[in-house]
Amino acid sequence: MSILKPTVFTGAATALITPFRDGAIDYPAMEALIEEQIEKGISALLVSGTTGESATLSYAEHRELIAFAKSCIGGRVPLLAGCGSNSTANALQLVQNACEAGADALLAVTPYYNKTSARGIILHYRAIADAATRPLILYNVPSRTGFSIPPDAYRALADHPNIVGVKEASGDLGLLEMLVSECGDRLDVWTGNDNQTVSSMKLGARGVISVYSNLEPHAMTEITRLCAGGDWSLAGQRLRAHLPKMNALFWEVNPIPVKYVASLRGICLAEYRLPLCSPSPDICKRLKGLFS
Repeated sequence: MSILKPTVFTGAATALITPFRDGAIDYPAMEALIEEQIEKGISALLVSGTTGESATLSYAEHRELIAFAKSCIGGRVPLLAGCGSNSTANALQLVQNACEAGADALLAVTPYYNKTSARGIILHYRAIADAATRPLILYNVPSRTGFSIPPDAYRALADHPNIVGVKEASGDLGLLEMLVSECGDRLDVWTGNDNQTVSSMKLGARGVISVYSNLEPHAMTEITRLCAGGDWSLAGQRLRAHLPKMNALFWEVNPIPVKYVASLRGICLAEYRLPLCSPSPDICKRLKGLFS
């Protein structure tokens, strides 16, 4: 990464679930979750991301949640805030809210449903980056959005002074390797796939933005620490030991399983906002058997 752009974090960041109780955000549960994450060595925290059911949060809740997390964290680790939308105008409002609420960096997913073109994605992200007063991380997750940022768009966006990195969750390690090779002096790269943490860091990624670390922050911290130290063999062993549980968190759409397992551990209630709902009885039984 160029010294002209900041590295937001290295290692493991947690894409936090958003606890709910009786239809509202459960702030006591959120505070306890944040404290446990920091105590167990996590490098950064993301609120209002996909795992945090961001699409169901109102503008007021989005801003309030970021401000609350900022207060709880107290500068101990960087706070990232999800600000993505399929409407650039809506994304700009989320960006303004997040910056005013104290986020240290922003994460913006590619537009979904209406999707876009290569030219459109460049214009979309440039508009967000121009408006932001915090560093912006791009988020590529085509399994959810139906669109993957093409290499030429990445190359063009890498030149923007306020675009500092990419959460690459396409699962395409060839694309990740290209990003590191061709844009790594201008963009930091993190994987968004827990099960590719070791392989991604071996290719030059800075770490992972993790779902699994909601449940096992120490494990993900250890794996990324081993990778950073070049102990690929032991890092791989540690990752493989956790793979069955990592993969189980996608038996139904994220964050349904991770929030359910969190409820089994007393972290929060298994309460969701529609269209997300509780896991099927069979999935509940299987998750209990694996995580108990």
